[in-house]
Amino acid sequence: MRTNSRNFYLIPYVLWIALFVVAPLLLVLYYSFFDIEGHFTLENYRKFFTPVYLKMTLSSFWYAFLITLFSLLIAYPTAYLLTKTKHKQLWLLLIILPSWINLLLKAYAFLGIFGTYGAANSFLDTIGIGGRQILFTDFSFIFVSVYIFLPFMILPIFNSLNELNPTLLDASNDLGGSSWVTFKRVIFPLTLDGVKSGCQIVFIPALSLFMLTRLIAGNRVITLGTAIEQHFLVTQDWGMGSTIAVFLIIAMVFIMVLTGRRKRGIL
Repeated sequence: MRTNSRNFYLIPYVLWIALFVVAPLLLVLYYSFFDIEGHFTLENYRKFFTPVYLKMTLSSFWYAFLITLFSLLIAYPTAYLLTKTKHKQLWLLLIILPSWINLLLKAYAFLGIFGTYGAANSFLDTIGIGGRQILFTDFSFIFVSVYIFLPFMILPIFNSLNELNPTLLDASNDLGGSSWVTFKRVIFPLTLDGVKSGCQIVFIPALSLFMLTRLIAGNRVITLGTAIEQHFLVTQDWGMGSTIAVFLIIAMVFIMVLTGRRKRGIL
């Protein structure tokens, strides 16, 4: 009876996965075997391995790596300090709060901040450096991307640090371990799952960014996500767009498998 009840409650979940995960993936795979005129072909896959698309792939991975790296470098000490504050849940809420704002609104806000007459250039003028071209640069793209993804990196790391058994830190101190040794041998290894989860949450969407590449980078940064958007909305070459999406999905699955291996910690 209990087994039948459990199977009954699984039906909505299975239907959801089938309709909104499996079916779209199969459609993308199906369209990848057709050219712009609707003829069956493998030319899209051959074209993907040309220098243009391979360079685009390397560029996507490079920018996603930089965004993830800078997010991690900022998020880990931030999460660590949050666990030491008195009202840590309130501070965490204030950090997560900006993620509730629409992404497009935040992108347009930074257009004003980094613009020629924006707050950033006004500040540079005030301190005597003078105005600079900040918008439509690699710096602005990475800065805005890190700002947007930072809460998603902080949250899993904060949870891992918050669940850390304090007696392990006391034991390390009693054994003569310095702060650096305690961090390297105790804190970081036991919070590695949170780091991997944060990297997964940031790296995968950063790999397929396309809106920020247009608004903030001014199309100076071309990623696989930009190419997919171009093929679907501009050139109407759904086959090539689907082919790029197939390789992007494969890369994402590989990253999920790579970062999903959990390390057994000390209980």
